[in-house]
Amino acid sequence: MSAELRVSTPGRAAVTDLGRHRGPGVGLPVNGALDQYSARAANILVGNDESAALIEALAFDIAFVPTADILIAVTGADMVLTVDGAERPMWEPVPVAAGQLVALSDMVGGMRTYVAVHGSFDVPTLLDSCAPDPAVGFGTLFEADAAIALRQSTAAPVNPYFGLSLFNLGVDRPYLGDTAFIDVTDGPDIDEFAQTADVLFDAPYAVSTRSNQVGLRLTGTLPRRESTHEMISRGVPVGAVEVPPGDELLVLHRGRGVTAGYPVLAVVTSTSLDTLGQARPETAVTFRRVSLEQAARDARVWRERLDALRDRVATVFACLGVEAAAPASSGAGS
Repeated sequence: MSAELRVSTPGRAAVTDLGRHRGPGVGLPVNGALDQYSARAANILVGNDESAALIEALAFDIAFVPTADILIAVTGADMVLTVDGAERPMWEPVPVAAGQLVALSDMVGGMRTYVAVHGSFDVPTLLDSCAPDPAVGFGTLFEADAAIALRQSTAAPVNPYFGLSLFNLGVDRPYLGDTAFIDVTDGPDIDEFAQTADVLFDAPYAVSTRSNQVGLRLTGTLPRRESTHEMISRGVPVGAVEVPPGDELLVLHRGRGVTAGYPVLAVVTSTSLDTLGQARPETAVTFRRVSLEQAARDARVWRERLDALRDRVATVFACLGVEAAAPASSGAGS
């Protein structure tokens, strides 16, 4: 029998990855982890390829029991991580023996927590991705008593030195406070708003409870579109800041459709999209205008931090005689 995780407390969690990058070409959203930095870091910490499948837990407690020895790492929104009742650190590799109960509870300071397992998961894929897509009914969700298969590509590295904070991996943890500072570049329709475009930067907005993976709805003072001609539906990027009729701003996220017909005032930078992925209802959102050059520099720093983390983890694994996991395969089928 293959190794698996047996779900005891499902919460609201699913197996996901970095997204369905072939999806937009056939009209499907990219989906995938909304906080890409935390998801990538979790996989790096257990020696996986960054694109490997992992668990994304949304807001609620989860718990599971592995049927084989595994190595996990938990990142993203702060939660209390316990293994058979003993508290363990987040943002570090943590060993779990077969039959031990892994529990995540009391999420604070964010919205999504990620759990990577060394070797990753063996789950179905659609267009080379296991990312859930509610619109087409696809995905591997946590359900009570469900069994989720593990890929055992290497011997399970349950090393007694993991989880003891003996190594300073120097992980740069994202800020998850009460205010989300979101960098944006000018959108293609900024001229439609004339002088009122700067209203976007004047006062914080609040995240609405109607927000989801498709997009965040924000309440506050909206810029006023001065042009009255009808907008034609066209392709829109992840991160588009749309100003629809009504009293809410709409920021499209990874579950967005590939076309839309509202004016795009601004576009959220790739690094700030991670921050939005952790914004819970009532979080204050403050927008900041940056240049395309600054957005590119921030993206390079983001990438350099992950590369440096991978180098440090590789050094620790080599010292302990742990073999890094093989890159994720295409899974059990499409």
